[in-house]
Amino acid sequence: MGFRQVADQEDITNQYTNDLEEAVPLTATPKPSDKTRQAVVDDVPAHLEPYLQTQPTFGLTEDQVYERMSKFGRNELVEKKRNKLLHFLSFFTGAISYLMILSLVFTAITGDWLDFGIIAAMLVINAVIGYVEESRAETSIDSLKNSLALHCRCWRNGQLKEVNSAEIVVGDIIVLRLGDIVPADARLLGIGATGEAIETDMQIDQSSLTGESLPSKKKPGSVVFSSCVVKQGQQQAIVVRTGPDTFIGKTASLISVTTGSGRFQKVINYIGNFLIILSVVLVLIIFIHQLVTERIANGFITKEQVLNALNEMVILTIAAIPVGLPTVMSVTMAIGAKQLAKRQVIVKRLTAVEEFASVSILCSDKTGTLTKNELTFDEPYLAGSYDKNDILLYSYLASEAATDDPIEFAVRTAAETYHPQVINDGSHKVQGYEVISFKPFNSSDKTAQATVVDISSQEKFRVAKGAPQVIMKLVKGNEQAENMIQQFASRGLRALGVARTVDGMEKWELIGLLSLIDPPRDDSAQTLAECQQYGISVKMITGDQGIIAKEVAGRLGMGQNILEVEELIDPKKSEKEISDLCVYSDGFAGVVPEHKYHVVEELQKRGYFVAMTGDGVNDAPALKKANVGIAVAGSTDAARAAADIVLLAPGLSAIIDGIKVSRVIFQRLQSYALYRITSTIHFLLFFFVITLAEGWKMPPVFLILISLLNDAATLIMAVDNVQVSRTPNMWRLQLLIVLSFVLAIALSAFSFGHFYIFRDVLGFTPPEISTIMYLHISSAPHFVIFSTRTTGFWWKSLPSLVFILVILGTQLIALLLSVYGIPNNPNIAGIGWVNGVIILAISFATFFIMDIIKVVTIYLWEKCDKTSRSSVPAFVPSKPIKETKAAKFVQKQQRSRFGYDRAQRRESVSSVKSY
Repeated sequence: MGFRQVADQEDITNQYTNDLEEAVPLTATPKPSDKTRQAVVDDVPAHLEPYLQTQPTFGLTEDQVYERMSKFGRNELVEKKRNKLLHFLSFFTGAISYLMILSLVFTAITGDWLDFGIIAAMLVINAVIGYVEESRAETSIDSLKNSLALHCRCWRNGQLKEVNSAEIVVGDIIVLRLGDIVPADARLLGIGATGEAIETDMQIDQSSLTGESLPSKKKPGSVVFSSCVVKQGQQQAIVVRTGPDTFIGKTASLISVTTGSGRFQKVINYIGNFLIILSVVLVLIIFIHQLVTERIANGFITKEQVLNALNEMVILTIAAIPVGLPTVMSVTMAIGAKQLAKRQVIVKRLTAVEEFASVSILCSDKTGTLTKNELTFDEPYLAGSYDKNDILLYSYLASEAATDDPIEFAVRTAAETYHPQVINDGSHKVQGYEVISFKPFNSSDKTAQATVVDISSQEKFRVAKGAPQVIMKLVKGNEQAENMIQQFASRGLRALGVARTVDGMEKWELIGLLSLIDPPRDDSAQTLAECQQYGISVKMITGDQGIIAKEVAGRLGMGQNILEVEELIDPKKSEKEISDLCVYSDGFAGVVPEHKYHVVEELQKRGYFVAMTGDGVNDAPALKKANVGIAVAGSTDAARAAADIVLLAPGLSAIIDGIKVSRVIFQRLQSYALYRITSTIHFLLFFFVITLAEGWKMPPVFLILISLLNDAATLIMAVDNVQVSRTPNMWRLQLLIVLSFVLAIALSAFSFGHFYIFRDVLGFTPPEISTIMYLHISSAPHFVIFSTRTTGFWWKSLPSLVFILVILGTQLIALLLSVYGIPNNPNIAGIGWVNGVIILAISFATFFIMDIIKVVTIYLWEKCDKTSRSSVPAFVPSKPIKETKAAKFVQKQQRSRFGYDRAQRRESVSSVKSY
């Protein structure tokens, strides 16, 4: 029921819907518990009452405004802006960045300014890319701010003025009328703009706060909330709360509860820390070994020898450590963000591009997101021989033109759109008929009636439209229609009776029953079906009644096991039982912001990666708490500020594009991670052994070239061809590390073979061996990138032409350097075209062997894991749960591919910690 208790707990939208509830009690809807009522009733604190004695139609004086502005502050939510400099500097944090900064210090000490420049450039490039992309996203969001109430009419010193909404203070007398956005929490005074009496209550659309699809009826004395929209009526109101003290301000404060770094950053730190520790340990051993060797050979160690050894250590470390890892990751996600922007999806937080790929549960707000947030006709009940055109015609003849009442508006819109005789020019006329008298709806007889003349026959008759029980009395009862009214009520539909007189002006005949609902968006059902196809379970979360939620869910093809809010906060249930309900339910009804936040939290505790969509202030805390918060089109500023992704196109269809792009980006990132870890381990393993065993060193210039060329080339992975996964992607870090070690050991075996065969068997000179090993170490691991792109054989997902050309291009540069050598360097010699081509051919053949090793390793790993998992008890709820769509989803994912069913039930990066 949301916050309906705040304004008028027992009224619905207007007099029509109020009468409909009287006629057809929605007995299927439980009353909120006392606990729920206490949580949602928003009374004005007693200490504010002395400030609420302002005289209507006169208002406050300027001195009073100044005093209250000083006490309560401006009527605005102060958004905490990030310090731009600190934001930019944050991109220099992380294990890899720290090591690169340390390397800068060492290269400066040793005077190696070429390496200093290369390292510094890579640091700055990565930071600039991340900063620029996130700044562009924030600029796009700022440009979307169009829903704020910028000005309002206010009585000041006896004059009705237009003032800036931010300058409204407690006790101000404001005038609210149709179309206004309420500028602050205010209490209705029950008088018109100039003090005149009013005849109708106000209708307020507070769906952005409560999630309810229908406007709420507000009587004098009721409180209307900031950011809500006036749908009908005009009244003076006195401001009772402003700025952060308003309901919207208090709800936004929940956003600050959710802090912490994202999953992706933790994964990158894990990979970076692993490689750094491995690199530093092995390089440190080489450094110590070199100094010890010098000491044994010469009996002493000079400062110059220490600096030379330090310089070699820094070069070896930079060549080994993936200094380009943050840059490649940032560029890949930035390109993904640009692709999403073209699809009307704005990414505010760059890492959300990757994290979206892991989402397994999507919690979606109903009103305005899954539905259109407008009351429209549904399938009517037709009596006798009447058809749809008849019920549209007669309901239109009995409708009122000069009102924006939601039901009257729905009647007029449907008839003007679909009935051929209704003239859609605002004249409220019907061809062939003339309304000669009209009696608008009133609360005494609960109907609107009109006397109509059929122009062709000059026959007079009356039509009536109103509360079903009143229409049933006019037509002397209709058992089938009365049963249909109950059916409409059980489905959460609003019923409206329509009748006309026949054989004179006294005998009434039933035309039928109109049913009204906030209908699903045209693309919602298809979008939800596609989410299921991509392994994402969708749960509806709404402030509306459970029966309405079930009806909408049924029309969208969703599960209809909707959990009422009373069950979610039932103190008799254990935490485990509530957690099970959250996992296995298909949706949640009657919720408030705290409940949405709680649902997301419970799902995350069970290890699911959760996305939350919404458009209102009530969604903001949950959007911030979710792993990926998605603000849909037309969202409030609070929702956009809390979200990671903002949709510009209406509905959820853009989410499918987001899922596809994010999974493509994830595959590219995972491919690069496997390649980079493999090449780093291979590099360290080979040089560690060959240095200790043979005392052999590669010329520093070759080490720099290996790092620079290969890392630069991997940037092209951001546009590589990738197959979209049909299930959420998870980082399988244990397999990633093991597979990297297997491939690295195999590569090292080929490298040792190269070294000893070309040196000892073929008899090449030391300068030529340096060139030969440079070309081999540059090409053999680099070709493996064609294999790391997929978990199957490489030809099952062919790379893009650009990708192939760039990778081969870098090796062509390496080949040219190897063929002709580097002038003025006695430690390097050219090896000629024949030897160069032979080495590249061997490296290319090595790639095919590595691909087979990769596939076999993954196969054996998954086979062993399935065996180990067969002995693990099934993941079952604490109590039996009836079979729901959500339950089927959970069971399906438990039988899914390796690692996913296990990883999805953990914290997003607990797998990192466990490994």
